[in-house]
Amino acid sequence: MVFSSLIAAPRVSAQVHVADQRALDAAVRQHVSAVDQDRETVRLFLQRGDVKAIAGKYGIDMRRAETAVATMDATELASVAAQTRQANQALAGGASTVTISTTTIIIGLLVLILLIVLLR
Repeated sequence: MVFSSLIAAPRVSAQVHVADQRALDAAVRQHVSAVDQDRETVRLFLQRGDVKAIAGKYGIDMRRAETAVATMDATELASVAAQTRQANQALAGGASTVTISTTTIIIGLLVLILLIVLLR
């Protein structure tokens, strides 16, 4: 009886995945590309002359900030990059004529970068 039920039972086919390997590979590549773009956005911001000048004026170690950016995870980096993009837009839009706003934006981002690493 047991033998007949084993023979009569349908074979279980291989498990079908919802996403194929190419789709998974593409998703991983897209994620890595987004992280790389975020890191580059922040890195370029830190290399700006006005950012370096303000950091020097307030005693912020730029090498430490750059190292912090290099070690951020994707979530931290996405947050800082979004704020960096806003700062870049404000600075490009003429906000650099308002010294207090520009200084506040730059210092805020530098402090945020350093705090993220310190609080890990």
